Amino acid sequence: MLKILFEDDHIVAINKPHGLLVHRSAIATNTDVYAVQELRNQLNCHVSPVHRLDRKTSGVLLFSKNKDLVAPLQQQFASHQVEKTYLAILRGWTDDNGTIDYALTNDKGKTQEAITRYSTLERTEIAVPFGKHATSRYSLIEAKPQTGRMHQLRKHFAHILHPIIGDRPHGCNKQNKLFLEKWQMSTMLLHAQKLKFTHPLSKQTIEVKAELQSEFKRMLHTLEFNYSSPSL
Repeated sequence: MLKILFEDDHIVAINKPHGLLVHRSAIATNTDVYAVQELRNQLNCHVSPVHRLDRKTSGVLLFSKNKDLVAPLQQQFASHQVEKTYLAILRGWTDDNGTIDYALTNDKGKTQEAITRYSTLERTEIAVPFGKHATSRYSLIEAKPQTGRMHQLRKHFAHILHPIIGDRPHGCNKQNKLFLEKWQMSTMLLHAQKLKFTHPLSKQTIEVKAELQSEFKRMLHTLEFNYSSPSL
């Protein structure tokens, strides 16, 4: 059963679990379970995804029950009118605040402007040797992508040498191996925490928040972060 975060007669938002595809994809043939079909079965009505989240990313995912509203909602994303907030655990200690302005090339070979702003919520250092270091350092960050390029956050944090834990292929394979072998953790620690947009009919501002998934919470505790997800 998918967790419903917001629903009216026209729009519905869920908290997508890690590992769930939004819809059928030619590059992922090892599953027949998709968010769009699961939600259609759960609500017993037609829904259309308005945007995408990577399979390994959890959090707020927006659907329209009304086919006529799909384009207006997607236009809000395309014109950067939607405020998106993510949480991620990164390798190393990040700056207090930062802006990553680094153009990305899409799968069609087109280079596009891409901007991400982030702030560091907390840093941790644990007594786990890694490589030549006696300890391991990690950062919990809040990211606000100003553009919506494919794998933008994953590529941007890898670009500044603070990859998202559990990310493949953009992340650190040695860190991913450490997490798998030591903590049996293979999830990508990226969560779409909040989505803020304008309802296309009522014109009201809608803010939807998604609680962290259990595996993300487990790693916060394991890595000795003091952060606790705000009650929603």
